[in-house]
Amino acid sequence: MRGFLASSIGVTCAAALALPLTLPAAAAPAPAPAAQPAPAVQPASGARSASTTAAPDLPGSTQSLPLTPRTRDRTLGAAPEQGLTRADVHRFSLVGVTWTDPDTELRGQVQVRTRATGTGEWSGWQDIDTHNEDHGADPGTAERDSGHVHGSTAPLWVGDSDGVDVRVRATGAATRTAGVVEEQLSPLPTGLHLELVDPGAAEAAPPAGARPATTNRTATPRLAATEIPALSKQATERDMVALGAKAQPYIGPRPRIVTRHGWGADEKLREKGFVYTKKVKAAFVHHTATGNNYRCSQAPSVIRGIYRYHVRSSGWRDIGYNFLVDKCGTIYEGRAGGVAKAVMGAHTLGFNTNSMGIAVLGTFGSTKPSSAAVTAIAKLTAWKLGLYGVNPRGKTYLKSGGGNLYRKGKNVRLNVISGHRDGFATECPGRQLYGKLGSARSTSARYQGR
Repeated sequence: MRGFLASSIGVTCAAALALPLTLPAAAAPAPAPAAQPAPAVQPASGARSASTTAAPDLPGSTQSLPLTPRTRDRTLGAAPEQGLTRADVHRFSLVGVTWTDPDTELRGQVQVRTRATGTGEWSGWQDIDTHNEDHGADPGTAERDSGHVHGSTAPLWVGDSDGVDVRVRATGAATRTAGVVEEQLSPLPTGLHLELVDPGAAEAAPPAGARPATTNRTATPRLAATEIPALSKQATERDMVALGAKAQPYIGPRPRIVTRHGWGADEKLREKGFVYTKKVKAAFVHHTATGNNYRCSQAPSVIRGIYRYHVRSSGWRDIGYNFLVDKCGTIYEGRAGGVAKAVMGAHTLGFNTNSMGIAVLGTFGSTKPSSAAVTAIAKLTAWKLGLYGVNPRGKTYLKSGGGNLYRKGKNVRLNVISGHRDGFATECPGRQLYGKLGSARSTSARYQGR
């Protein structure tokens, strides 16, 4: 979390380490950032080398390996199946597949199996979600038009591994010509690469309650807080008044939030600047599609892997989501810029302006989300939407930035708490999680005192 409470304000030491000073009224749009430097795995020319790309001083690494044809059939101009088998790679825990053009859809099946370190046992084949183009920065924004963005699948968490086997198969539809049924395959995108991400180890956290070093009482604290502590509804309202903001009549208590420092974000990976919109009118709920095979103690590692994949592999300026939630209900700060601010994310293509994205770690097409995760969504939205005077059970209008459901410029009426699929034709956040949003809306409104 980025900065920002002067130590002269009479709040607890822990809160002073973490709470953003600037409240919603001051969250004016910031100028667009300078073009993002080309990630190490993706030079400006678009070429990528098959090597480990982490700098010596960066925790973690990304191995970007080009896929090769697995058949001699070139009727589409490119082999309808590509893949890679390697048993000599550096350790990794998260995998994904990228390609050159972010506007090209991968119409096919991506499967991977991995070899566990220690035991040497190979997993069964696992599907990787190919529908990730619906996440990302809006068309026409500096982040989208940086020249460094690539098409990408969702990342998949596989655990500590040192061997990999991946296959990408084109799919299509059956056609009938002169009574003969043929399968018409869609060509695979060009520049397919396998991304193997080692999330690295987080920095050692400072002792609980430790005060960061400052040169004077009004200096900005060093970014060392691992969490923003929870506050009661009354204390949250008092904090707003103490910071010069008008207390909202309906605002939920501030939940505990693990900061970027708390989950071990390497701040040298992302762009330095921040981009803000005017307000937060809606929350879009997502699932990360990274699978459910993680322990809650591993959640920070999963988030570091997603962060590195979004920046190094997909070419985004930072992690796409504003917040993340694990299966135990822990809330994590996502994209940098201040948890109370209207930080523009890259989560719902076409609707990133005046909204926030909340991603639950996991895949929820057939698996039900935990009650703890749904409650965390309710608590987070009750507080964050309350800062902006928004009713979680209400409706709002957002202007589309362009997508496959709504044309650019169309004003769309949406639930204040919506699923990703409400703004874009996608399976996200999964049928099971989407079915819990009604409960999250009513619980969130109750936390606000409505």
